[in-house]
Amino acid sequence: MSTSRATAPRPANDPAASRPDRIADAALVLLAERGMRGLTHRAVDEVAHLPQGSTSNHARTRLALLEAAVRRLAVLEGKVLAVDELPGPASGLPALIDGMALALHRYLTSNPQLLVSRYELALEATRRPQLRVFFDETGSRFRRPLTELLRAAGSRTPERHTLSLVAWTEGMMFSCVAGSFHTAVPSLAELRKGYGELLHGMLDTQGIDQS
Repeated sequence: MSTSRATAPRPANDPAASRPDRIADAALVLLAERGMRGLTHRAVDEVAHLPQGSTSNHARTRLALLEAAVRRLAVLEGKVLAVDELPGPASGLPALIDGMALALHRYLTSNPQLLVSRYELALEATRRPQLRVFFDETGSRFRRPLTELLRAAGSRTPERHTLSLVAWTEGMMFSCVAGSFHTAVPSLAELRKGYGELLHGMLDTQGIDQS
């Protein structure tokens, strides 16, 4: 799996970034550092080093600002996880295991604050139906490729296996960033072993009666 696109996000006040990106990046920084209550249009202007009123001109409402943050989160997660760079169906299950372990390890070790902002947005989405729809739509961009990879790997129920794979991955993310294992991020080898156990467990026992 290539790591060429897996770069860390630029700082929120990076003058090389576009103004919309600086605003969204600053919103993500504030969500990670101060939580939902700390996300205000004025605070975003300050963190992004923009003139007061810039954020209000770009995203007039709080919902618009949150949607901008969700859009930017999807872009940054795409760079970190690089789902489209996962090995193709012909590469086999070992390559898929290696690729997923590398992507998760990169996220846990290089971008933990991005995960914190992700959890803030996910919780807020449970209280805002409009944001929930928006959040789910961006998340589907990551689930669909996994479903197709699992189908190619021989899964007879790729949608169900996708749920198990995503749940395990997100459980590792939460445990190692905000949960009881936040001081013990697994090594790449440990994550590779975990994915191997999970995927082989799902795919190798499909013909066994589990009743």
